[in-house]
Amino acid sequence: MGRVTSIEQPVLPADQPSGGGPSSTRRGSHVVIVGGGPGGYEAALVARQLGSRVTLVEQQGLGGSAVLTDVVPSKTLIATAEWRAITESAAELGIDSDRAETEEFRVDLAQVNERVKRLAQAQSADIRVRMEREGVELVAGTGRLDGPSRVVATTADGERAFDADVVLVATGASPRILPTAVPDGERILTWTQLYDLAELPRRLIVVGSGVTGAEFAGAYNSLGVDVVLVSSRDRVLPGEDSDAAELIESVFRRRGMEVLSRSRAASVERHGDGVRVTLADGREVDGSHCLLAVGAVPNTRDLGLEGAGVELTESGHVAVDRVSRTTQSGVYAAGDVTGVLALASVAAMQGRIAMWHALGDAVAPFEVAQVAANIFTAPEIATVGVSEADITSGKVDGRVTTLPLARNPRAKMLGIREGFLKLFSRPSSGSVIGGVVVAPRASELIFPITLAVAHRLTVDQVAHALTIYPSLSGSIAEAARQLHETGDGIG
Repeated sequence: MGRVTSIEQPVLPADQPSGGGPSSTRRGSHVVIVGGGPGGYEAALVARQLGSRVTLVEQQGLGGSAVLTDVVPSKTLIATAEWRAITESAAELGIDSDRAETEEFRVDLAQVNERVKRLAQAQSADIRVRMEREGVELVAGTGRLDGPSRVVATTADGERAFDADVVLVATGASPRILPTAVPDGERILTWTQLYDLAELPRRLIVVGSGVTGAEFAGAYNSLGVDVVLVSSRDRVLPGEDSDAAELIESVFRRRGMEVLSRSRAASVERHGDGVRVTLADGREVDGSHCLLAVGAVPNTRDLGLEGAGVELTESGHVAVDRVSRTTQSGVYAAGDVTGVLALASVAAMQGRIAMWHALGDAVAPFEVAQVAANIFTAPEIATVGVSEADITSGKVDGRVTTLPLARNPRAKMLGIREGFLKLFSRPSSGSVIGGVVVAPRASELIFPITLAVAHRLTVDQVAHALTIYPSLSGSIAEAARQLHETGDGIG
């Protein structure tokens, strides 16, 4: 997945100890990590760097679901689909596109998925080699807490117990399953099961229009599949910038996707050699396959967390503070299991912060406001910092400027007509506090804005930095110039 709508970071009560920390744990300790995804393996690297003995328990494989079933596979599939989307501009650029519907552009999904899985396994193997080289003890199995300072791993050879000075829980999350829409791995699928398809679906019904649903719906639509996107909300991507979401929905419809807004799925069942989705209002939608993208649930079951004194939130996530501490001394948590932000980059940073804090190294608390996120639709949507909704609602005092991408000279050369850039700043100081980029490779273009937000650069500092001409990034400097405050207060 790309970006998943965030859950507010759990805040531990002020009068409740959040345990652990540099005063109680030092280098040379035994760190036991349950979960080998980005939160787990990045924490392991930091702990080894700081001189600790590290044991990492993981059942699925190094890299966890992020590498094996979620982020790496989905973005590899989307990268393939992107090549089909690029051909839209062929005629405008003077390239003969008469062959676009010929055999030259036939998609061999079996070959695509074979490459997807091969790259995921290769990435997992690379992580394993790194762990072994750094001296991390790897245990293949599932882990659970037996009290706050003991982890029991269930392996193929039985149980092994590890006493720990520091425990990190990084078990991630799994696709949410509805009782009226149970995946069968053949026609009714979660996003982890798509990569076993040998042929393109004849008609794919995607239930859920959040980040995961929008990304896969857009990718399969670009691959030439007839896609129906079922959205229970007024628009796709309801948690994102409204202008960005409206643009993506218009692109979906222009490319032939059927978007059913305000349509909640009541059930999904096998029907003949396909599937039937029954909506809450009684309408029925038939297709060959159905992808369920209705959110994720934290993997906290059977971990022994509550018995070890680790508090869970109402949503079932592990409650952590900004240095990844749980409510139990010596127990930390990182990644999707915490519900802070379902991003691999966030999981990795939470894991690093946990070890820096637990092992007495210098550490700064995690800053949600500095997190950049990207949705891998075509065009992509990248965001960082505060939102325009925060500003227009009065929650944040800020100024907004928006530039259409179509007026950028580089965009004209590339035949890019859809997309825009927004930049947000504080009126008093001129500091950059956020931004939105909707463009091809927005995931790359957001980085200068992220640097500005993280280092509290002003719009004038951004504007005075030279950009390449012509370049898409030139629009960032132009937006910053538009936010310049003159001496008389008129921008």
